[in-house]
Amino acid sequence: MTSAPLSTSKTPSTLIYSEIQSIVASDFEIMDKQVFGSLNSKVQLVMSVSQHVINAGGKRMRPLITLLCARMLNDEPSTQAMHLAAITEMLHTATLVHDDVIDESGQRRGKPTANATWDNATAVLVGDYLIARAFNLLVGFGSLSLLQLFSDGTCDIAEGEVLQLQHQHNPAATETDYLNIIDGKTSRLFMMATQGAAILQKQEQHMQALSDFGQHFGNAFQIIDDVLDYSGDSELMGKNLGDDLSEGKPTLPTIKALELLKSSDSKGYEQLRVAVQTGKTPNAKQLIDLVRQSGALAYCTARALEETKLAQQALSTLPDNRYRLGLYQLTELASARLL
Repeated sequence: MTSAPLSTSKTPSTLIYSEIQSIVASDFEIMDKQVFGSLNSKVQLVMSVSQHVINAGGKRMRPLITLLCARMLNDEPSTQAMHLAAITEMLHTATLVHDDVIDESGQRRGKPTANATWDNATAVLVGDYLIARAFNLLVGFGSLSLLQLFSDGTCDIAEGEVLQLQHQHNPAATETDYLNIIDGKTSRLFMMATQGAAILQKQEQHMQALSDFGQHFGNAFQIIDDVLDYSGDSELMGKNLGDDLSEGKPTLPTIKALELLKSSDSKGYEQLRVAVQTGKTPNAKQLIDLVRQSGALAYCTARALEETKLAQQALSTLPDNRYRLGLYQLTELASARLL
């Protein structure tokens, strides 16, 4: 059953994440317990660190997407879908642990990171354990297709992270480089979350639409995050504005600002170029203002909204029910962060 694109019953500003989550409340509660229940290491330190990082987790958006997709395709409780959603969150948590080590982060969402609480070596090894445990659990599904999806996807995630590292402090990074990076490090896990549900529900005819939704939603989500690094509320985000710049990350706002300043403000271009290349940002406020005034954020906002629209269009060919509406509302809620 298909229909035209959905319209929401509420404006983006009135949407609340918990309301979307409540559509699959019972499934979500079971899934959340499984994230912890699936940890079974004989080593107490592994258990302590794993529980610490999972407890510090965010809104569980990726497993929520898996649950919404599974229900959208077959509106019945699925223990396997809840289990797969928990595995998806486990993988996501592992990537965050490794990110914090690479970025030398002391806090995530206002809480101490694993590397700050213990040390880098412990954090890396526990991140490795979480990935290994996720695949150990995936074997239990007895599905080669599912294993293929997650093994290919995990390789893409790792490659995206390495690609980001390769372009760190590179003022010559392009928008294409950026899109290749976020396709791996961000969008790929959203695609695994959506496509995994189709494999479980034996509805592979929807794989392409779900892949398109996951990719475009992931792209929009990351671009929005990167815009907020220059325009958001540092207290709400749990990090300082301009952190990505000081870390030399090749984000779209910086890439576009350099492109625009090169032809309009040679002095400003050189200041930003040197900051990206060296990571030295004693004049952080001035550099943030440079990016804001360059027109880069308006361009990035338009790109994020374009990706959001493409994600919504991908939904239009999928079964029309309240779970599809929930997915649509997630895209609206994400883009509302820019308003």
